[in-house]
Amino acid sequence: MNDTNYTPSVAYLGPEASFTHIAAAELFGHKGLTPRPTIPDCIEAVTEGHVAYAVVPLENALEGSVPLTIDYLFHGGELFITAEISTPIGQHLMVNKAQKDFTDQLESIQSHPHALAQCHKFLQYRYRKIPLIQTTSTAAAAKYISEQPALHIAAIGNQLAAETYGLHIVEENIHDFHFNHTRFVVLSLRKEILDHKNHAASKKTTLMVKLPEDDKAGMLHQILSVFSWRRLNLSKIESRPLKTGLGHYFFIIDVNESEDHPMMKGAMEELAALGCTARSFGSYYVYETDPSSE
Repeated sequence: MNDTNYTPSVAYLGPEASFTHIAAAELFGHKGLTPRPTIPDCIEAVTEGHVAYAVVPLENALEGSVPLTIDYLFHGGELFITAEISTPIGQHLMVNKAQKDFTDQLESIQSHPHALAQCHKFLQYRYRKIPLIQTTSTAAAAKYISEQPALHIAAIGNQLAAETYGLHIVEENIHDFHFNHTRFVVLSLRKEILDHKNHAASKKTTLMVKLPEDDKAGMLHQILSVFSWRRLNLSKIESRPLKTGLGHYFFIIDVNESEDHPMMKGAMEELAALGCTARSFGSYYVYETDPSSE
């Protein structure tokens, strides 16, 4: 990131003008970016060495975590998080310009499932009877309707998608809540820290913790105590199925501290002593996207 002559190859959830594209361009610029159709495609691209980095969504402020990303990280290859970027999400209703006078005849509204959910109240109030069609990304929906000028269909997406695909915005900012942000993570095969402008002062570390096979009562409390008495602040803890049977889970834990901190090293040692399997995805800086880039 510090070498201005180096242009890394970066996979992102596309197509062009997706929110992930905005996040990736904020960190890497516009050169070297490669759109991929799905989150697994992005992750596999970096796992197989086709690109140096992958940028994928991890969590939305309204809809919560993106399970596909978390599950692929846990069950997939040995990847590391090298940066996180938080991007404001503004959702707009848009149509092909050939349909701008026929918005009262819409036959479907298309977008990513999270985008549809983020606009639930608006859609229920204004378009209750219109079928909602899920797509792989907001940009994929925008691209599709740009190619279908004769169809009475609409998409939900961002300002950049409307500009990129030449769409008419019917109504702006249709998301239900104003504070709508998504966390994106940069993945790499190498454990490193991307150092870019305007990052947070401190680092964050993401851990995935699996309980011992002979899980005993109070084990989760013991795990939390490992961090509590060391005064390590947790910004997130979440459970996900292990996919080995009902009631079997692993935990994702975000700690607001570098893994090199002495207290963090002690915490990892104590987790091992408790019989837990703990894996660090590395420490990284958190960035914010310029709101004007949306």
